[in-house]
Amino acid sequence: MGAKKREPENFSFHPFEGLREIIKSRGIEVASDRPPEKEPALPTDEELFEEAMAGVTEIKEYRRMRPCRKQVRPAVRKEFPDCEGMRALEDIVAGRRAMNLADTQEYVEWINDDFRTDFTRLLHDGRYSVKDCLDLHGFTVEEAEEAVALFFRESLRKGYKCLKIIHGRGLRSPHGPVLKDRLIKRLSGHYRKNVIAFVTARQCDGGLGALYVLLK
Repeated sequence: MGAKKREPENFSFHPFEGLREIIKSRGIEVASDRPPEKEPALPTDEELFEEAMAGVTEIKEYRRMRPCRKQVRPAVRKEFPDCEGMRALEDIVAGRRAMNLADTQEYVEWINDDFRTDFTRLLHDGRYSVKDCLDLHGFTVEEAEEAVALFFRESLRKGYKCLKIIHGRGLRSPHGPVLKDRLIKRLSGHYRKNVIAFVTARQCDGGLGALYVLLK
């Protein structure tokens, strides 16, 4: 069965009946009767431009002036401070420049306190003729010490003044340049009384892997 349609209820009490007529009779404007207010229109771009240019006068002389083209200067290549060092290193690796051994951490020089300090420079520059050479490649530390002791005795007996000892750089050793360190310690300690100076050899004589030794 279909649902019955509900009849609207009738109320006998109507408190706001005739309220609109009472308000109008007293001259009060009803909101629904007030015409909607229009929002102000936004100015256009042309209007804004004309407002901004108000009072501006044209300088007619500028019409005869030719526009100047901005000169574009070639960009200056900025180099980092270490670029020069990198180029120098590349030249050394390529063989275009000789390496200054004195600038490396492996460079060694020692001078006896009883003698002039310029002996190391003269010795490194090859000013003294090498009379004999000892190569310690393949030696153990003990064998190297025995060989150096014999080498010194023979050199002193023969009156040699300048010697060369090849100690190697120890690049393949896990403990570093062991022979070099031990040799330096012996020359500046045990053989100090017989040594005027010793210094890293020139590149042509073994470089960082050899020492010139100047005897008294």
